[in-house]
Amino acid sequence: MRIVAIGLAAGVILTGCGSSDDSAQGGNGDKLLVATTVSPMTSIAANIGGDLVDVQGIVPEGTNSHTFEPDPSVAGLLSDADLILVNGLKLEDPTIELAEANKRPETAIVELGNEVLPESEYIYDFSFPKADGKPNPHLWTDPVLAGEYATVMAKKFSELDPDNAATYDANLTAFLAKTTALADALEADQASVPGGIKLVTYHDAYAYVGQRYGWDVVGAIQPSNFAEPTPSEVAALIDQVKAEKVSAVFGSEVFPSPVLEEIANEAGAQYIDDLRDDDLPGEPGDPEHSFLGLMRFDYQTIIEGLGGQAPTLRSLDVSDVAPDNAKYPQ
Repeated sequence: MRIVAIGLAAGVILTGCGSSDDSAQGGNGDKLLVATTVSPMTSIAANIGGDLVDVQGIVPEGTNSHTFEPDPSVAGLLSDADLILVNGLKLEDPTIELAEANKRPETAIVELGNEVLPESEYIYDFSFPKADGKPNPHLWTDPVLAGEYATVMAKKFSELDPDNAATYDANLTAFLAKTTALADALEADQASVPGGIKLVTYHDAYAYVGQRYGWDVVGAIQPSNFAEPTPSEVAALIDQVKAEKVSAVFGSEVFPSPVLEEIANEAGAQYIDDLRDDDLPGEPGDPEHSFLGLMRFDYQTIIEGLGGQAPTLRSLDVSDVAPDNAKYPQ
């Protein structure tokens, strides 16, 4: 039995271009200028590029990336960029359209998800039905796929800047060691969850990691434009949470959901409201404001929220492997 997601907010297409904001955009000397979208990808790119690459994010942290519509001033960054990295799998269509209209002919738009995952392995589910043509795009919550994102980035950086290829390769090797340790810690600690992981969340962001590690991703509440579901829909969801014997329901500190809290209370489940899928912990410059810090936080929150213990994750070193001087819009 699966909880039905209540609507899927669709991206609003933005076309045209606008003048650049020189205070926020533009390259830094002879460094590669790389534009990225969501903050986990910005963090991974910063780890691979270090001081050699000027990484600038586009999607503000704490923003619904599915509905995000870039400001026309982002056209300035896209027209200057040497490389544009997006997640793909239909997550950032408005940004891709703006990039195609403004980028230089030689600048590649790399859809990382499409690069690392064959179409036959796309996941369609309650939030992302196949009939809508948009697969679940949240590959980065799987540490193995995140490592593959990093591998693609290192290759692209080296192609554009071959003189520094050895540095990009070294950073990649160090980063992959970190994602491997993260994956091992997750696998070790999740074994402590009584009955295994049964996941109900505010957002359907854990399909790929759930598939890899044997989670039962029961469902997600995903109102279209954050509207509230009807009372009858809420009642049905409560019944389904009870039927699945879900012990905790996970909300978001970025997008509070009174409906999720109501479902948890009525179903006799604990409500935990600080999960996040692309909003990095802390502020830019903080030690855990990184992809590695984000995923450790999420895995630990899920495991401990469901009654397990996470000592391996808690002791994990999630420091960056290279200086993170990326721009993270807030």
